Amino acid sequence: MAVTNELWRHQDPQSTQMWKFLEHVNSKYGLQLNDYPSLYKWSVDNVAAFWEEAWHFTGIRHSKLFDEVLPENAPMFPRPDFFAGARLNFAENLLFPGNAEVNGSDVAVITATENDEHLTETTWDELREQVRQCSNALRAAGVKENSVVAGFVANHVQALVALLSAASLGAIWTGISPDNGVSAVLDRLVQIKPRVLFSDNATLYNGKEWSGKTKTLEVVEALQKHGLELVVVVKGLKNFETGLDEIRAKGVKAEEYDEFLHSSPKEEPLVFAQLPPSHPLYVLYSSGTTGLPKAIVHTAAGTLLQHKKELFIHSNLSPRSRMLYYTTTSWMMHHWSVSSLSCGASLVLYSGSPFRPHGHLSLPRLLSSLKVTHFGTSAAYLTTLEANNVRPIDPIHNLDLSYLEAIYSTAAPLPPSTFAFVYTAFPSTINLASITGGTDIISLFGAPCPLLPVRAGEVQCAGLGMAISVIDSASDASDPRPVDPVGSEGDLVCLKPFPCQPLTFFGPGGDDKYRAAYFERFGTAMWHHGDFVRMDPSTGALVMLGRSDGVLKPAGVRFGSAEIYNVLTRFFASEVEDAVCVGRRREFDRDETVCLFVVMVPGKSFSSEVRDRIKNVIKRELSPRHVPGVVEECGPAGIPRTGNGKKIEVAVKQILSGLRVKTNASVANPEALEWFRSWAKAVEEPLPN
Repeated sequence: MAVTNELWRHQDPQSTQMWKFLEHVNSKYGLQLNDYPSLYKWSVDNVAAFWEEAWHFTGIRHSKLFDEVLPENAPMFPRPDFFAGARLNFAENLLFPGNAEVNGSDVAVITATENDEHLTETTWDELREQVRQCSNALRAAGVKENSVVAGFVANHVQALVALLSAASLGAIWTGISPDNGVSAVLDRLVQIKPRVLFSDNATLYNGKEWSGKTKTLEVVEALQKHGLELVVVVKGLKNFETGLDEIRAKGVKAEEYDEFLHSSPKEEPLVFAQLPPSHPLYVLYSSGTTGLPKAIVHTAAGTLLQHKKELFIHSNLSPRSRMLYYTTTSWMMHHWSVSSLSCGASLVLYSGSPFRPHGHLSLPRLLSSLKVTHFGTSAAYLTTLEANNVRPIDPIHNLDLSYLEAIYSTAAPLPPSTFAFVYTAFPSTINLASITGGTDIISLFGAPCPLLPVRAGEVQCAGLGMAISVIDSASDASDPRPVDPVGSEGDLVCLKPFPCQPLTFFGPGGDDKYRAAYFERFGTAMWHHGDFVRMDPSTGALVMLGRSDGVLKPAGVRFGSAEIYNVLTRFFASEVEDAVCVGRRREFDRDETVCLFVVMVPGKSFSSEVRDRIKNVIKRELSPRHVPGVVEECGPAGIPRTGNGKKIEVAVKQILSGLRVKTNASVANPEALEWFRSWAKAVEEPLPN
């Protein structure tokens, strides 16, 4: 791998927490580590010692210290029990950060929308008081340890209060963005049976106000059959009704958010349940190619420590920092950014279009006016600025971006040209970090690093303690082999346990689903992540090449083909007999395009009218982000399948993306793959993104 030109180096690396952590390790263990590669090697060679030092260095607040960090020779699967014997609370660590002094009257959270006049500041004292009220009201409503509390809510302070209140009680929080359709919501929430649902009465997006009442009523009608007892409606837009009476008519209690908080007795203190490290905290969803979205259960201590490692050590957050991550409540980056509070940093919670109300300068204007230091976004957003030649630093825009220290790009690989563009569009002193990880680990495998340079097209490094490797994709499950030569393309794996491994998958057979998701491809000795990567053997930098499985990620929004298939089955069973849905991203494409190929029922014809109906129903039932860019009819050979009837999505995806795929004996109808090769050659021009 050729070493590309440097775009950035930290001006004072020895002032960073990463360097201070390195010096701490040297002092305690009598070492002479002098750079990030040597620190990283120590962290993965000494996993238990590293995580113990990370716990203390980042300031994990606890009522009882652990008896043991990690059992000796602990396997990857079954999941080992990190920090056995400890007792702590996730919410307490965010509201009372253990390694930072915060003033109660300082701003902790700013809620912003497309409406410039709707800017709400919440101090640390106010945030703590609101969590006190909400947690006690939830307790009075019957919420206890392991109860499920769901949010069908946008990214605002009320959602944060609900999340922290659930965590304070030891309840499990799950968040779903209001832009999801009813089918997508119920595919997730019916599985985990929430006792309480927080819901927005309306949403502002792209300059339009949208009532949420109809969708909420449909969701409530379904969930009340599965144990839903209470709905708390957040009245974010005052001119829309809450629908409380209609919710109550369905046999479910309903309260308006402010009234719900005020129902808490003033004498009831804020109490944090002291829980084991492996206590469930969040449920996130990862969609596969078959069945419903998989409900992944993440633990309190694993999430907290991994996030503090990444935010405090890798990203250098402190009480003087302010984080704005453009995200919805469904995306793991919401959970990641919320943990910024554990470093004493303040949060900007933004909901709405990134291009309203001031076009491409909408978010940069917020960065300027709110003095944001750390800005997170998607690769698609930055490439859009590049495509439109929008440079916020240009004096003509009169923006002050001098506080900005870092821009984080995730969800998709950031093109090399965009790396270079960002350093002309924003201050050249920023750490532009293309980061990678996922819902599955609610954190990062590839992280920012102040001790390393930024090079175009590369993720700077593997995160401390994450023992990743690259395995030959053609390896047999019984004999996984590293790529040869070193530096070649292959599958991303992790070889040693890490605290943010999921606890299980929610519901019956959860452990079996967990094993099948990550430990089936190459066995239980290594975590198979599903990313196709290349790693520089000399620098440790990563180049992300896309997914190695069938997961779709248009504009960085991850979902599974099963969600599309479920809609086709439900609404088009009389017309569509079969289908394959994959992502296409060639070297020159700026984003992945979802491509759906259908086989029509005999006697039914494919037409532009059918195409439009499919797109419209997917948009209505799932979300605009799910809508395929391409909907076409398959060739006469139909959908390529294995001998046992399984769809061969990955091969179709690779063919459409311009990769060479060899057909082996496991393909029952190789002529189907040949049709896709012909289709890909015939459609050489870039697809709409």
